[in-house]
Amino acid sequence: MSNPVLEAISNRRSIRAYKKEQITREQLDAILTSAREAPSARNKQPWHMTVVRNKSVVAEVNAEAKKILGLKHEDIFYDAPVVVFISAEKDWEWSKLDAGILVQTMALAAQSLGLGSVILGLPIGAFQGPREDYFNKLLKFPPNYEFAIAISIGLPDTAKDAHEMEPDKIKYVD
Repeated sequence: MSNPVLEAISNRRSIRAYKKEQITREQLDAILTSAREAPSARNKQPWHMTVVRNKSVVAEVNAEAKKILGLKHEDIFYDAPVVVFISAEKDWEWSKLDAGILVQTMALAAQSLGLGSVILGLPIGAFQGPREDYFNKLLKFPPNYEFAIAISIGLPDTAKDAHEMEPDKIKYVD
């Protein structure tokens, strides 16, 4: 069956190398619009997106996350030209799940535009240490919101084969 949405899902990969050029504002706006159209429990939309193109801000979050988590990675954001930090309401039980739906929508929108992305949990380290409040303010998280997930987006500078699918991950109850 040929379908552009199914093709985007099938072709999407976690990209860990990006070209230096910035994505266009039109591409970024399309991704952010798609994200805002993502479903959420009771349509609460308990998320907030902070778009960062400032390399020094990304580097600061990178350094702190690596320090707190004891990581040896060079750059957990893979030198992407755009990183979107998604924060979620602390007191809504479905906010992290809704943030996951939001970020997957962004990844598929990026794929459909010929861009690459990688969904990132490792930045959480920067929000678990003594500088949590600093980073919450730096990234303009609303009050009572906390880091949920991030996504790096850019023009891919690498290709990657599809991962193997495990057939035992599906069971049918008829």
